[in-house]
Parts: sequence; C-alpha cells; structure tokens
Amino acid sequence: MNLVQWLQSLMTDFGAGWVMWLLIALSVLSVAVMLERGFFYFSLRDDLARLASSLREKLRDNDIEVARKLLEASPSAEAAVVGAGLLEIDRGPQAVDEAMKGATALQRMKLERRLAYLGTLGNNAPFIGLFGTVIGVVQAFEALGKQSHSAAQAAATMAPQAVMASIAEALVATAMGLAVAIPAVAMYNVFQRRAKAILANTEALSRVLIAHLVAEEDRAPVAAEE
Repeated sequence: MNLVQWLQSLMTDFGAGWVMWLLIALSVLSVAVMLERGFFYFSLRDDLARLASSLREKLRDNDIEVARKLLEASPSAEAAVVGAGLLEIDRGPQAVDEAMKGATALQRMKLERRLAYLGTLGNNAPFIGLFGTVIGVVQAFEALGKQSHSAAQAAATMAPQAVMASIAEALVATAMGLAVAIPAVAMYNVFQRRAKAILANTEALSRVLIAHLVAEEDRAPVAAEE
C-alpha cells in the first residue's frame, strides 16, 4: 500500500464525524471566551467624563489623597493606570509618566487576554470545515469506485444521486466551519475596538495628571522669584 492509498484508507475509516465534534468543541470554547470577555469589559464601565472632571478639580485643589481615593473607587482600567502614576507624583512628571506607561502595558495584557483564541479560530475554522468536506468527498468517490462491474448500469443510474447526496452531507462540515468562524471574527473585532477605545481613554485621562504636574513645575520657579 503506497502513501496515498494509506492516507485515503485512514480518512475513509475515520470519516468526517470527528471534524464535526471538533468544531462543536471549539464553538463551545469560543462562546465561553465571548461571555467571559463581555463580562470583563462590562465590569470596566464608568463615567469617564465625570471622572476626568473630578480628577482635574481635586488636582487643582492639591487634594492628592482625595484624588487617589477617587481613582481607587473607579472600576475602570483608565483609573487604574492614572492611579499608578499618582503614586509616583512626588517624584516628578517623568516618573509619573513611566509608571503610567508600565500600568498601561499591564492593562493592555488584561484587555487582550484570550482574544488571540477568537482570532485564530475565526481564521482557521473554515479550513477545518473544508477538511471535513474533503474527507466526505473522498468517501463518496471511494464508495462509487467499489461498486461491482455486474452492477455497472445500476451504478451509472445511481452514481449522480449518490455523489450529490454524499457531497451535500460533506458540505455540512464547511457550513459548520463558517458558523463557528463568523461569530468568532465578529466578536474579536468588537473586543479589539473596545480595547483600543479603553487605551485611548487611558491616554486622555493620564494627560490630565501630566498637565497638572507640568503646571506645578512651571509655577514653582515663579513663586521662588517672588
């Protein structure tokens, strides 16, 4: 038996059923990831406009401790990043900026966690389904090839029906692959956009703290001269 015959025998013996079960398992995992990520992003929601306004007000009043408590009370990732910078406020703007950059990197990892799974599944699930379809087509033609010569006329009559029925059954695997891939890609894009929006809001909120520190540094020489 050569390699081609061995691979053909292997595919026809196992069939395409295992491909279906694999796609179902991957689909269940993808739904679990979607629900977990959706709940995670929902838990980070906060009124950022109000938070930025309150933070700016507390910083102008030099109520650093109150500003820190304000950020700690917020569930948002933006507040966590600025809070990390606020802990280094006595070391100057550069230290604060570096602290916030480090906190932003940590938050980015949290925001993008498990999204690679959705992206990979969305890209490869159609190919897994197509593999099941190929196996089904191979099975269909092998079954036709095994028909005896004595039933040649009957085979000629039944061949188109048998091929069409087998191919239709095999195409279910492709449909399954697409059904798994489309939601995964859609939610991957949604979560990616949400992560980028949070990181952009983080940058905007962090500028409030940096602007306050720069203003304080500019004010210090003027006060010393007076």
